[in-house]
Amino acid sequence: MPNQNNQINTKNITQLKFNSQGLIPAIVQNEANQEVVMFAWMSQESLLQTLQTGLATYFSRSRQNLWVKGETSGCYQNIVSITADCDFDCLLLIVKQQGPACHTGKNSCFFNKLL
Repeated sequence: MPNQNNQINTKNITQLKFNSQGLIPAIVQNEANQEVVMFAWMSQESLLQTLQTGLATYFSRSRQNLWVKGETSGCYQNIVSITADCDFDCLLLIVKQQGPACHTGKNSCFFNKLL
């Protein structure tokens, strides 16, 4: 479950700007070390499920369905907080990451250095 000290701000939720496919980008950061661990898309339905269950739930564009992070790997993401950016068109999820976040087994999906 989300941190019980956090209140769901329905006013801010109604201001979110989903794209033409009904999705909003979500950047995911590990609470323990502030590392950005992954990026995913969320639909309105996946966001609502995330808020209800406290487990990060995303939308798969390739499969066209919802998926709970950790459902198959056991590496769940428990929600600590969710914040929208200044334009309400991107989300930042702070999570308690259980195990590696990346399907490759790495702690973060961001390991392919370009510069």
